[in-house]
Amino acid sequence: MLYYLFNYLNKLDFPGAGMFSYVSFRAILTFVLALLISTLIGSKFIDFLKCKQRFEIQRDASIDPFGIAKQGVPSMGGLIIILAIIVPCLLLGKLHNTYMLLMLVTSVWLGAVGFTDDYIKMFKKNKEGLKGKYKLIAQIGLGLIVGLTLYYAPDVVMRENIEVNRNRETNTIEVVHSSQNIKSTKTTIPFVKGNNLDYTDAFAWVKDSEWKRKFGWALFVFVTIFVVAAVSNGANLNDGMDGMAAGNSAIIGVALGILAYVSSHLGFASYLNIMFIPGSEELVIFICAFVGALIGFLWYNAFPAQIFMGDTGSLTIGGIIAVLAIVIHKELLLPILCGVFLVENLSVILQTRYFAYGKKRGRTQRIFKRTPIHDHFRTKDLIEGCTYMITTPHKVFHESKITVRFWIITIILAALAIITLKVR
Repeated sequence: MLYYLFNYLNKLDFPGAGMFSYVSFRAILTFVLALLISTLIGSKFIDFLKCKQRFEIQRDASIDPFGIAKQGVPSMGGLIIILAIIVPCLLLGKLHNTYMLLMLVTSVWLGAVGFTDDYIKMFKKNKEGLKGKYKLIAQIGLGLIVGLTLYYAPDVVMRENIEVNRNRETNTIEVVHSSQNIKSTKTTIPFVKGNNLDYTDAFAWVKDSEWKRKFGWALFVFVTIFVVAAVSNGANLNDGMDGMAAGNSAIIGVALGILAYVSSHLGFASYLNIMFIPGSEELVIFICAFVGALIGFLWYNAFPAQIFMGDTGSLTIGGIIAVLAIVIHKELLLPILCGVFLVENLSVILQTRYFAYGKKRGRTQRIFKRTPIHDHFRTKDLIEGCTYMITTPHKVFHESKITVRFWIITIILAALAIITLKVR
């Protein structure tokens, strides 16, 4: 809204109004505003929930080797994050930009799903919360909205890097992009020369080019649904320690912000030999709000937590990360960038399958002491009669140490994900 106001004032030669035309200025302002909103309303929201006695028991002291029982800590802190994201974007973003609208829809959509889950847990006193099938349906619905919007929206286009010229005298490489904006099912893939993978290549056997293109888009929509569900669930599983999910997601957000910016800049896109995506600079505004909101939330969520984000927050931030990566055609970088989320997901899946396999044979067996994997490092007690595949390290760690180490791992993975664009 402010963007349009100052854009109008700039036409009237109002002093300083032209600054709002710069992405860098709006991005910094958005970050600061999101940080302030998240920090300032956090304490009042915590007091409100305590007054209403809406608490979530995350775990007993018996589980934690240090005897830390987190009782009487309010949840649903994800509402703080969502509000701190949406308000700055509405004020400073271009609301006619399809990418910005998609990110706002994602925030509200998954925020509503997570809120419903937390509401059932806290107000209806049902520990199971929203049934998993309904969460999955909502994630599939969002995936369809994102995929079909990217397919039908006329302004969702890209310019492919089509020619590489090497200057032998200066030993430099120049990438020439297509002069035409086109709709494409291509995506960036790491470690591969050319850096592009086209989903239509999976249907090389289809001779009709139009049907081949349609099949490629259908595969893209399917991948979108899968990525949204996987990353949002991964973020949800990662939210088990104070500051864990918020810190990891903020780091991932910074990396995605860098990728969004270079994808929107023809010079940087040429240097990195990646596709140029006109209009994606508006995602930088959104991601600055996202990172600012998470850092502000960490003020209250860092150990010892005064509030938990709940599914309202974890499902939302996971979905935001997934959709943002998809719209800038970087979804195949997520296994690296979101490696922590991936390992959290895999640890639960493997533990469940291995336990079920042993149960059929009358054995009690587990791979890890506890899952998700971060709980493995803070658990000291083993179940009597149960065999474990991995019991190391035998030493247990305080959750703040585990959290910081997971942050460090995410920083390394984020740097690696960006570096892969030049390693091929």
